[in-house]
Amino acid sequence: MTWRNQAACRNEDPELFYPLPASDASESHAKSICQTCPVSNNCLIEALTSGAPDGIWGGLNDAERRNLKRRQTGTAA
Repeated sequence: MTWRNQAACRNEDPELFYPLPASDASESHAKSICQTCPVSNNCLIEALTSGAPDGIWGGLNDAERRNLKRRQTGTAA
């Protein structure tokens, strides 16, 4: 069993996690699912490791993941 089998989003429409740029409500809904997820950290690690450019992963959007990665590596924006 992989972490994906335990994900809170496993039965959700994947499109929910790829909201349009101006869709704050959709992004908020996706993030609220991530907040209840027992494996959201695994999901975030997967996105950071693979360099996932789009979508909500582990409760963070692409810009938030880029900022997190910059902070972790100590590089400037």
